[in-house]
Amino acid sequence: MLTPSLKKQFKKLKISPSFNLRANKVVYYGDCLKLLKQIPDETAQLIITSPPYNIGKEYERKLKLNHYVEQQETVIKECVRVLSQKGSLCWQVGNYVNKGEIIPLDVALAPVFQSCRLKMRNRIIWHFAHGLHCAKRFSGRYETILWFTKSDNYTFNLDPVRVPQKYPNKKYFKGPKTGQYSCNPLGKNPGDLWQIPNVKNNHVEKTDYPCQFPVELAEPFVLSMTNKGDWVLDPFLGSGTSLIAGIKHGRKAMGAEVNKKYIKITCDRMDQFEKGLLKTRPMNTPIYDPKTIKPNRPVSPEQESLFNSVDLSFR
Repeated sequence: MLTPSLKKQFKKLKISPSFNLRANKVVYYGDCLKLLKQIPDETAQLIITSPPYNIGKEYERKLKLNHYVEQQETVIKECVRVLSQKGSLCWQVGNYVNKGEIIPLDVALAPVFQSCRLKMRNRIIWHFAHGLHCAKRFSGRYETILWFTKSDNYTFNLDPVRVPQKYPNKKYFKGPKTGQYSCNPLGKNPGDLWQIPNVKNNHVEKTDYPCQFPVELAEPFVLSMTNKGDWVLDPFLGSGTSLIAGIKHGRKAMGAEVNKKYIKITCDRMDQFEKGLLKTRPMNTPIYDPKTIKPNRPVSPEQESLFNSVDLSFR
């Protein structure tokens, strides 16, 4: 049961506690399978989520890998049922770690997606510069988003997610178009390697949720794979990032969460969003590079030389 204060927040924010076709926001407190059972076939245009990685975080119970895959399979099959024929399923995963050995979860889950007869369109690599530091292997600095569609006739709008051209003034040097610009003036395809900072302590979006992903990671999927008024579903809602990305761009959004604390975080973020106070990192913001920042106080020539000699290109 939701607490009286959460019920009050739900009412204030017009959040439905169960699936309702007339609602714009649905947050279900409980197992995602119970929410999925409420949803009619082929309702969701986009299913985007970052499920537990089975590494023993505070919101999960670590299972043997085969049991974890079986658990995920049950959820994935229900997600496929509620996914529109023109819809997309985007599953963000990392690595399962057992006694120092890593097993990529996209590899472990591949047979499940194949058995559901989904068609993989991209394996998107999300690269970030900060994370846990490893002593006996190279530190992990990426996660994977698997994009599947249910059919060959799927929604994909590239223009809203184009990024600036690397060479915007490049022109054709021969042929009938000689002298004309050779690149799309709206920008280029962002490709399948995305460099987006993860949400750490100094990130503008940081909450008390331990594995929060940034809004700008969800936005390209929402903008390219749905249209206004479509349903976006996140079966493992966490801190509500997918919900915010959907509502921000005029979509209807729903999700399930088993932890009351995280539902409170989602409601607080939604309240800030409704008031225009929620801070998010805008899409396509350049990665912070300290070498471009000048010190705000005088420094000696030796200090300036040391500062300029540090190679921060890895950022």
